[in-house]
Amino acid sequence: MISKKMVAFVEGSSTIRAMFEEGKLLAEKYGAENVYDFSLGNPNVPAPAKVKEAIIDVLNEEEPTFVHGYMNNSGYEDIREKIALSINKKYGTSFDHNNIIMTVGAAGGINVILKTLLNPGDEVVAFAPYFGEYRSYAANYDADLVVVSANTTDFQPNLVEFREKLTSKTKAVIINSPNNPTGVVYTEETLRALAAVLNEKQKEFGTDIYLIADEPYRELAYDGVVVPYVTPYYKNTIVGYSYSKSLSLPGERIGYLVIPNEAADFENIIAAANVATRILGFVNAPSLLQRAIGRCLNEEVDLAFYNKNRETLYKGLCDAGYECIKPEGAFYLFVKTPIEKDAEFCQLAKKYNLLLVPGSAFACPGYVRIAYCVAHETIVNALPKFKVLMDEIKASKK
Repeated sequence: MISKKMVAFVEGSSTIRAMFEEGKLLAEKYGAENVYDFSLGNPNVPAPAKVKEAIIDVLNEEEPTFVHGYMNNSGYEDIREKIALSINKKYGTSFDHNNIIMTVGAAGGINVILKTLLNPGDEVVAFAPYFGEYRSYAANYDADLVVVSANTTDFQPNLVEFREKLTSKTKAVIINSPNNPTGVVYTEETLRALAAVLNEKQKEFGTDIYLIADEPYRELAYDGVVVPYVTPYYKNTIVGYSYSKSLSLPGERIGYLVIPNEAADFENIIAAANVATRILGFVNAPSLLQRAIGRCLNEEVDLAFYNKNRETLYKGLCDAGYECIKPEGAFYLFVKTPIEKDAEFCQLAKKYNLLLVPGSAFACPGYVRIAYCVAHETIVNALPKFKVLMDEIKASKK
């Protein structure tokens, strides 16, 4: 008999992953070219050529027992130093290797920091719509996820409700910008206001509240939109980063945490995060990828490809009568459903082999997420299906 906690986790297992698996079955049945799978944020833009070259060069040039061996749980010191200097150059910060912990992707990093910070009964706050796994992450450490309802006007965080939902039990707040599922970038004004609320509440409660910035989509921003770096706005910020999207390496599971010196109890957090890395079974981030990443810090994926998809999909859906805000980053479109129940809309869409993720999976019902990190032809061929689907729904309302 599996544990009671795992029973709940299995029952609430990712809707996104379930849709992805269903997509594979439909592709076998109807042919991949006739299935329009927009479920999973799995980059289809190839990794930069430099990444492959770097992996080969590491294997050819560096000592095998060094490349494949254990290192400090935080990761290779020289790689962490290179990452810190790269961040400093981009954002005017002052980090060094002591502020960086290499992680098994952003998800691994968030689990490490939550394991480090949380006691049973603590509260973690997230803004809807949010990446659904946050709830499982918090529950894994016997904490409660407190959800701030969505501001569906522009999908910036609802700070009025946020202030009301912070309590003396609040230990962490998670933000995700550019956001999954909306593609919205949180503005500098938003971050300043968010930090002001947190500072006010820390003083009121006499506690430390940590802001966790989940940033796997940081480099995916369009039209010159600037994604503010969060640490200058609030001293108790911890950044979780991943190369999954910025270098199209989701399966390689490589990322890092940034923990600033200014964060309360910094030395103990660093020590505990290293122990948490071992307790969670990671031990350290993948050694070969650490070495390779150190040679690829200035590489980028072809953002023009995603932008072409974004423009085509946004225009096509708007022309077909759908309502959505134009995403500023990431590779998702968050679309208002033309019927009230998003799950019902997703079921109707399957009739046309359109696989979409209901907004309920992100605590924001009445919407669907469409991941446009797919072949451009998939979008072009899917748009007539979206139009027929909308026409069918409109006809049913007459």
